[in-house]
Amino acid sequence: MTSDQKDPLFILVKSLSKSEKRQFKVYVGRLGVNTDSKFLALFNHLDKSDKIDEELIVKKGIVTKQQLSNLKAHLYKQILISLRLSPVHQNIRSQIREQLDFASILYHKGLYKQSLKILDKAKSIAIENEENNSAYEIVELEKIIETQYITRSINTRADELTEEAKMLSMKNVLTSRLSNLSLQLYGLMLKSGYVRNDKEHNIISNYFHSKLPKYDWNLLGFREKLWLYNAHLWYSFMIQDFLSCYKYSKKWVDLFYEYPQMISLNPVFFLRGYHYLMESLYLIKDQSQLQQTLLNFEKVIQDKDFPKDDNIEVLSFQFLYNNKLNSHFLEGTFAEGEYLVSEIEDGIANYSNKLDDHHIMVFYYKIGCLYFGMGNHKKCIEYLKKIIENKSLQMREDLMCFSRVLSLVAHYESGRDYHLETQLKETYRFLIKMDDLHEVQKEMIKFLRNLGDIYPQQIKDEFRKLHSTLKKYENHPYEKRAFLYLDILSWLESNIQGRPVSDIIKEKAKQSIR
Repeated sequence: MTSDQKDPLFILVKSLSKSEKRQFKVYVGRLGVNTDSKFLALFNHLDKSDKIDEELIVKKGIVTKQQLSNLKAHLYKQILISLRLSPVHQNIRSQIREQLDFASILYHKGLYKQSLKILDKAKSIAIENEENNSAYEIVELEKIIETQYITRSINTRADELTEEAKMLSMKNVLTSRLSNLSLQLYGLMLKSGYVRNDKEHNIISNYFHSKLPKYDWNLLGFREKLWLYNAHLWYSFMIQDFLSCYKYSKKWVDLFYEYPQMISLNPVFFLRGYHYLMESLYLIKDQSQLQQTLLNFEKVIQDKDFPKDDNIEVLSFQFLYNNKLNSHFLEGTFAEGEYLVSEIEDGIANYSNKLDDHHIMVFYYKIGCLYFGMGNHKKCIEYLKKIIENKSLQMREDLMCFSRVLSLVAHYESGRDYHLETQLKETYRFLIKMDDLHEVQKEMIKFLRNLGDIYPQQIKDEFRKLHSTLKKYENHPYEKRAFLYLDILSWLESNIQGRPVSDIIKEKAKQSIR
């Protein structure tokens, strides 16, 4: 039996809005013979069901067991056709593709003049909106038709089309090389994480500069610039140059405001640019700019004219709440951010079929940090446990690592010393397998391991020693990232001074504004 959580048809049916379901039934009913069709009966059954039960479908007489697989595939295809015809899913790209299809039909009927007329209009729309792949495809079809539809202007027309094809090809090749570089850097980031030493820095730097194509800035359009900023941004993240992250994410967002028509055509890239900008502001600890950018982002996604669909809704949820949490971390206003937890939990439940494990675990880690900052170590441990016990989290070992370290600290703070020794051993085993021990992590583990041998009256001196040891790594090019996952220095200062960690972070936030 197919799992309803993995069955593509069931997930697709459950993702449809009321208007999309109505549209599908209108589409199916356009011919009377479809009214009682098996695929419509299957659709109605799945629409009313909480899970997919193939045995029940067969038992109800909708279809035989042998025919079920084909019927599911047919229904899936019909839903997609219906969605494609819906005005909600129409955009410039779909309009260009539709015109290209019309022109191809006319060409095959030998109606060359009519075909060329449609292609010329479609090409103008494509070039205006920098849909260069579509524009190139149109030019290639124009070239084929022109060889069969002879006119007196064939000589000049041939030169025009040749020049257009050459320019569009150049732009497409450059865009492809830049997007390939960006994707490769992202893949390296997931596989290896941030650079950890000078050797890795040199390897990534040489790789980036050797793969970065040469270009003439004056010939770059929107798409070439977008992928150029994208590639530079991932390179900056990998080498932990957070000021450059800010620089290129800002250029990314500003590019959309320079080409405002591209916002509605590329809303996902627009949202991602905003997210990376807010992330960069968090990394450089610019609290005031982060707050203002977050307000601007909220206005964008709430604007009635901003595109709306399921994908945009999920991304808006992720980016908004991740950065709201980051804002509270910078300000030290942990208790004031607790209201976000229930809203995030609701969002995770609502988008369970659209959020992957990685993004859910990032939320859990940040919620754990929120509770840690509030001094609610029991809740902190509860959320970190969800990450530590997740066996599928392969791509982000660093997240698992810091979850374990923070869990150790939370256990110590909550007085659960009886669990500490077991956790220390498990964490050691994990870190050895991971082969990614930062100096900050090593010192933290060493400190927690020796806690049992320290007398109560010596504890503050030990906190001071650890603080002094870790302080030198605060601005270290390869170690500073550890402090972004967990503000260990503020935690140590809170223990030394006997004050809540949130008060320490609030004071630092105020000092950074002055």
